[in-house]
Amino acid sequence: MSITSFAFICLYTGLLILYYLIPKKMQWGLLLAASLGFFLLSGEIWLVIYPLVSLLAVYGGALYIHRADKDRNKKIILASVIVFCVFLLCILKYFHLGLLAPLGISFYTLTLLGYLIDVFYEITPPEKNIFRLGLFGYYFPTLLSGPLLRYNDIKEELYARHPLDYKKITYGIQRILWGFFKKLVISERLALVVNTVYDNPEAYSGSVIIFAGICFTLQLYTDFSGYMDIVIGISETFGITMPENFKAPFFARNIQEYWRRWHITLGTWLRNYLFYPLLRTKIFTEMPKKLKSRLGKKRAKQVTVFTAMLILWFTIGYWHGGVAKYIIGSGILHWFYIVTGELLEPVWQKLRSLFHIRETGKGFILFQRVRTFLLVTIGLILFRAENLETGARMLLRIITDWDFVSVFNGTLLQLGLDYIEITIAIVSLIMLLIVSTYQEGHGSVRDYIAAKKLPFRWMIYYALLFYVILLGQYGPGYSAAEFIYQGF
Repeated sequence: MSITSFAFICLYTGLLILYYLIPKKMQWGLLLAASLGFFLLSGEIWLVIYPLVSLLAVYGGALYIHRADKDRNKKIILASVIVFCVFLLCILKYFHLGLLAPLGISFYTLTLLGYLIDVFYEITPPEKNIFRLGLFGYYFPTLLSGPLLRYNDIKEELYARHPLDYKKITYGIQRILWGFFKKLVISERLALVVNTVYDNPEAYSGSVIIFAGICFTLQLYTDFSGYMDIVIGISETFGITMPENFKAPFFARNIQEYWRRWHITLGTWLRNYLFYPLLRTKIFTEMPKKLKSRLGKKRAKQVTVFTAMLILWFTIGYWHGGVAKYIIGSGILHWFYIVTGELLEPVWQKLRSLFHIRETGKGFILFQRVRTFLLVTIGLILFRAENLETGARMLLRIITDWDFVSVFNGTLLQLGLDYIEITIAIVSLIMLLIVSTYQEGHGSVRDYIAAKKLPFRWMIYYALLFYVILLGQYGPGYSAAEFIYQGF
């Protein structure tokens, strides 16, 4: 069930009313029941068996680890549960054995394994109530695309008794509306252009392909961050504060910063539970010592870190789909960007000094942001293409078949959007840029609006509401595409 569907909105509204009518001690139980219902309404009923098996394995493993006396036994149980859950994930999602994968399998698997590892390192005590652990692992707004939750950070809010709070409810609804704006007004429009070009890339010149590539980058961002706005907004109306998953990623000046701003909770999870533990293994602690005599201390350390990063980025790419276009486009290519950037940084410093370029200059900052955006777009062209070979041909065409005429001869008006629709998309993107710029420099736009007089506030709220109602891609005969990251 899409969370932008009318049916979901109706069910959510009923759930919200009931949430504040029932005794507060029952609120978390209602959310657990809603999460189970979301599973059952979104696929085959029998698919709920897989998440229940994973929950039992993690629940039992955490209790055993907590009670075990010997470290060896704890490590055996930890490794066994991780292997079991990852094996189940791979069998259902990546190996294509004709089995259906349950809803949100990637996200609930990582969420539960993060909890188990925290129990192992005694960061958090084990949850003895399996139903509470179930709510943490399968909280319905986060199932499709996150954000990834950490038990210690969210447990108090998930199980607390939440009184009716006017500010949280209104702020939450505003955040939901902003998510609808991103998804229905911007993302769904851009999808028409993207689908037209990517369905037949051989028919278009390089200039049209790069235009479609930029459209997909913006489509993916507005789709994914729009979903996060809806999830965070829904949770806020329940009195639950979710971690932010995006922080204006296209304001990033390099790829490292981009990934600190994009899918923040996934990056945090991978650093905490894959990258840092990997560096602490015997292989990687011994590697600098073995390489020091040949490469020197600094280079030996770099090679060690870059090797661990290669494993990390391969994992990120594989997690997105397990085929070459994902492994390269959202994984190895970004590793290459980061490694190349670090190795060439001394060269860039000399060039900046030679040409008297100020790193804090507005022009240079704009250049860095545009460069980072285009590097990300290159990877996403591979990511969105039918396969890696098609993506490589599209990139080659951008270089060898550039045609400025296509930009001005009306070709762009034949990609699924007419002049009016393109104007709506551009105006909406400008609105998004203005809000993002304010948030980057000043903080919450909602706080800014809330500080204004009542007529101004409601004028803004109603303007956005009717903008979404009148210009959003939805209604009879239209089915909003599933969120892009739902498949991951």
